[in-house]
Amino acid sequence: MSASVVPLKDEGTRLQVVSAGAIAGLISRFIIAPLDVVKIRLQLQPHSLTDPLEPLRDAPAYRGAVATVKHILKHEGITGLWKGNVPAEIMYVCYASIQFGTYRATTMALQSAFADNRLPGAAESFIAGASAGAVATTCTYPLDLLRTRFAAQGRHRIYSSLWGAISSIRREEGWKGFFRGIGPGVGQIVPSMGIFFLTYEQLRLALSRYNLPWGGGDATAGMVGSVVAKTTVFPLDLVRKRIQVQGPTRMRYVYGNIPEYKSARKALVTIVRTEGFRGLFKGLPISLIKSAPASAVTVWTYERALGLLISMDEKKDM
Repeated sequence: MSASVVPLKDEGTRLQVVSAGAIAGLISRFIIAPLDVVKIRLQLQPHSLTDPLEPLRDAPAYRGAVATVKHILKHEGITGLWKGNVPAEIMYVCYASIQFGTYRATTMALQSAFADNRLPGAAESFIAGASAGAVATTCTYPLDLLRTRFAAQGRHRIYSSLWGAISSIRREEGWKGFFRGIGPGVGQIVPSMGIFFLTYEQLRLALSRYNLPWGGGDATAGMVGSVVAKTTVFPLDLVRKRIQVQGPTRMRYVYGNIPEYKSARKALVTIVRTEGFRGLFKGLPISLIKSAPASAVTVWTYERALGLLISMDEKKDM
């Protein structure tokens, strides 16, 4: 799971900053939802495209992002590109609130605990960020699982509504069914942030000597850091998606006979054995492509939403 982190400014109250971030996330999530659906469909395609005996009879063999979009439009209509968006939108609002709250609380706790011998800034940010991501991911994980299952549905609908899906999973899989794959989900947070900060700091220092305009050095370092981090932990994201659709409904998904994985480790071994090493990176290109527009839309919307909220409060005080 990932949520766009909006850079905080000194202007605006905490409530205004969190509110602006939530608004930006809602709009950004809606715009990039089709790319997310395509990514999930590709990740949940376990069969080999070169073996005609492997795919199920009614399972579409997606041969890339463009082919996947065409198939969805043809068989499910344009709304098929937004499947799972309702739980995804709810998830982001909750995720952002918990993330910002935990980040602030952890930062204050670290500053208080190490008042006499402050931790380096990078270490403090890493610990606070990793903690915030882990807590937010755990608390909102059921919504992420619901989003994945809705996005995975093709022409044959397994869940007709959000409440129906919740009731079905609770009845057939128990409460633990809402947390399938949480291990690799939370497990990817810490290494992802560690790799990001390591790459970002090193590259930012290297680019600072060139004095790139409009903060080009920081932006480039951040983009490269994000790509490296996402690529490195992507296998865990893929495993998380595969495990999220386990349970009684596993055989009913039209994307192929998704194997039964007993654990994240066994899932990794099975995927490499049956699909090759490349199988761990299905959907990676579209995942990286969606990062750029998602960040651009998020930042653009955030700036304007924050300005509007500040302006509204100023008018109230007049």
